[in-house]
Amino acid sequence: MRTCEEPRPPNGQSPIALAAGQSEYGFAEKVVEGMFIVVNSITIKIHSKAFHASFELWQLQGYSVNPNWQQSDLRLTRITDPQRGEVLTFKELTWQTLRIEADATDNGDQDPITTPLRLITNQGRIQISLKRRTKDCNVVASKLMFLLDDLLWVLTDSQLKAMMKYAESLSEAMEKSAQQRKSLAPESVQVSEFGCCAQQSWAQPFGASPNASSIGQYFDKHDMKESSYHLLISRLDLHICDDSHARESGALKHGMLGGAIQLTFRRMAFDYYPFHRAGDACKHWVRYSEAMETRGQWARKLVSEFQSKMEKL
Repeated sequence: MRTCEEPRPPNGQSPIALAAGQSEYGFAEKVVEGMFIVVNSITIKIHSKAFHASFELWQLQGYSVNPNWQQSDLRLTRITDPQRGEVLTFKELTWQTLRIEADATDNGDQDPITTPLRLITNQGRIQISLKRRTKDCNVVASKLMFLLDDLLWVLTDSQLKAMMKYAESLSEAMEKSAQQRKSLAPESVQVSEFGCCAQQSWAQPFGASPNASSIGQYFDKHDMKESSYHLLISRLDLHICDDSHARESGALKHGMLGGAIQLTFRRMAFDYYPFHRAGDACKHWVRYSEAMETRGQWARKLVSEFQSKMEKL
């Protein structure tokens, strides 16, 4: 993989549906989604102007699950609501070992002498939820949860500085990609809101099956109101050490020894909602609490003040 200077245009219709000669969610999509994938080892290499990185995974497995993240009958791994014209699917990826390594490139803006950044983790998994339109298979919203168990990470100060530079080198490309997603987000948000309102307001016609209402309620229970990304680490032991190799001569000359910092985090979580608009409700968030209502009132007040200023201009 290689980072792009300018973001690529969004994907069109599902290639699976097009290859099967169909334009909507159908049999071909269900067959591909039902596959159980096992890969002994996989290596992903990423190239950028400032650095190159590699991801190595061992014993990777990918399969469909039900909304409770359990393997079951494939018919229970998707929820289709004909009234909304949308379908929910649930996937899970697991692996035994993950190895991440990053190093500066020769023509990058990094220092000539850098220490490669390495991270090795044990078991982990990714839970993926997708909401798509049945008429064209386009993704309306998605939810990605990255779950890790105990993680030990030893960093030198030079590696920490290099990691900050790597993140800075990617920030421009990520910002351009975020702007592109936000420019395309209103259509997806509009469709999602329309489906939500329609589900609450449609009156069941005379003679219709009573099962339609129960499907709508089950769909709404596991629905994704907006796209989100989550990282959850059960325990993180972070050790930041002085890079004694680079400072050995200077330390001995001045009679100083290197130092270290140990940080331990338990149940550390990061939640990112890239398309959430200021002032919108947060009750559907994963870790919502009543204390967030104060923040919501404050945000709505700022939005109204900003709108009033813009109207005067």
